[in-house]
Amino acid sequence: MSYINFDKSQLVNLEYSLPKELLRTSREGAYASSTIVNCNTRKYHGLLVVPQPAMDNGNHVLLSGMDETIIQHNAEFNLSIRKYQGEVFAPKGHKYFIDFTTEPIPSQTYRIGGIFFKREQIFSHKDGRTIIKYTLLDAHSETTLRFRPFLAFRNIHSLCKANHDVDKSYEEIPNGIKLRMYKGYSYLHMQFSKKVDYVHVPDWYYNIEYSCEKARGYDYLEDLYVPGFFELPIAKGESIYFSAGIEPTSPVSLKKLFHNELQRRIPRDSFEHCLMNASQQFIVKTGKKVELIAGYPWFGRWGRDTFIALPGLAMVSGDLKLARAAIDNMLAEMRGPLFPNKGTGELAEYNAADTSLWFFWTLQQYAIFSKSTANLWKEYGKKMKIILEGYREGTDHNIQLHENGLIFAGEAGVAVTWMDAYVDGKPVTPRTGYTVEVNALWYNALSFALELAKNAGDNDFVNQWQAIADKFSQAFINQFWYEEKGYLADYAHGDYRDTSVRPNQIFATSLPYSPLNEEMRNSILKTVKSELLTPRGLRTLSPKNPLYKGVYAGDQTQRDNAYHQGSVYPWLLGHFVEGYLKIHGKSGLKFVTDLYKGFEPVMIEHGIGTISEVYDGDPPHYPGGAISQAWNVAELLRINWLIQKYASNSDK
Repeated sequence: MSYINFDKSQLVNLEYSLPKELLRTSREGAYASSTIVNCNTRKYHGLLVVPQPAMDNGNHVLLSGMDETIIQHNAEFNLSIRKYQGEVFAPKGHKYFIDFTTEPIPSQTYRIGGIFFKREQIFSHKDGRTIIKYTLLDAHSETTLRFRPFLAFRNIHSLCKANHDVDKSYEEIPNGIKLRMYKGYSYLHMQFSKKVDYVHVPDWYYNIEYSCEKARGYDYLEDLYVPGFFELPIAKGESIYFSAGIEPTSPVSLKKLFHNELQRRIPRDSFEHCLMNASQQFIVKTGKKVELIAGYPWFGRWGRDTFIALPGLAMVSGDLKLARAAIDNMLAEMRGPLFPNKGTGELAEYNAADTSLWFFWTLQQYAIFSKSTANLWKEYGKKMKIILEGYREGTDHNIQLHENGLIFAGEAGVAVTWMDAYVDGKPVTPRTGYTVEVNALWYNALSFALELAKNAGDNDFVNQWQAIADKFSQAFINQFWYEEKGYLADYAHGDYRDTSVRPNQIFATSLPYSPLNEEMRNSILKTVKSELLTPRGLRTLSPKNPLYKGVYAGDQTQRDNAYHQGSVYPWLLGHFVEGYLKIHGKSGLKFVTDLYKGFEPVMIEHGIGTISEVYDGDPPHYPGGAISQAWNVAELLRINWLIQKYASNSDK
């Protein structure tokens, strides 16, 4: 039995199997995703989801799904499953499942009487192409396969509705056809590894229901276009390969393409290998340009997430070249002292006070993994100066160094920290003023820049900034330290100081440079451990707070109100662990190792083999949001690296 396996009793139980989703991505940002029983429950699901630069540069669902039917003695057995409006499932192919495994790739086995049939799916690592291998393991009569493609041709955030504008034409290509529903789209090429008959009978299937969208309060009914069907015989023991891509391929090469992709996969045969496998799926390469997708299926490239996730996604595995490429790509998009928070090009938003400061932390991690700070000041010192000077002089959204030595950030109606959910156009947690993590990051950034400048002999920089750094610790303590309770306030504005117990204070314990002494850091860790720590990461607000929301569910308003008011984020655990190990050293290893290993059950919980975006603050901490989040996967990999580092360090 493989590491991840589901049996018949689990697969036929849709209440159990439908919440479990699969994802595979390519280096160009395309992906394939569905549930483990191939029933789409989201508008984001599809067999082929690819970027469409000619349309809007977003991802678009071209091939939503494929009906696969086995025919013997004129009897048809449809292996597919869809949900229609009114709690109707049709067909009900899940009843034929006998096994599902992810090793080495998603593989599903069916049984219909004496027929044993296997379906294995892979996604090309370099382009938008799904390849499915169908094998007739056993049969005692002549067998025919029929395939009916369900097409959408729409942005992942939209839904397809039946219309008269569809281009119903098609062109024959080797062992298949190519078509597109609308002008401006890439052609969809559907091909088989052997000769196939295609029958063109255009039709619409109406009111297909996506239960996850319904639960999230969005439009959830879609009409899908079926142009016709393919049919071909299959013999006992024979394997047939199907390809769906935006470019044609040679049918005779499909077997080779499939097995070449198979050889590239990190096997999902252990918890760590699952994380390593998942980590590859966030990296997008376009020519020499390298970007990190913040999460699938609906996130794009986010600046903050890129800097936080890069160490775990690239540096832990030793791919420092990739890390540098991603950093340099972000630098090319700087505007003044700010990096884009989300979006690219004209759609980029420069509205985050912390993203530019995370850039320094990422370079610190690069120095740790490369075991050298040599040339960092020469290569990045100019950009560091732009950021530091920009904050000192003041930049967008009132981000500015004040005379008291602290960074002020924010303005009415704009969320400039990572807690940036909005409801009715207003930030749920505005946090305008002196925020604890922005100031902890500022001190770390300034201290690191001074370290590099001193090593490089840049005395002008040192003379300009050393005094500012020297007086920071006392200013930070005066503003944030809550002596009576022994932890840090979350933010302050004027005479107001918010003493809500939130995880943002944890960075003052984990960053390479901290303005706090060991006793203060230990006290913070005790508070965070007591009120925020869960088996899935840190809560964003203590349950003792009346504003606490323990469940992340409901429509967008309900979810956004809970997003940073109690929901759990696994990535925060990385900084808790690092701060904890800095205090406890080897004596803390068992505790943090148990936290790390406690994530292993998650591998079969939501996004198979990966980590979800958020978790409920209340037990049993159900998963929510995107099925695979970059900084969560990254920080778990970095936690494992920290554990190994401290375990092998005899001085700790």
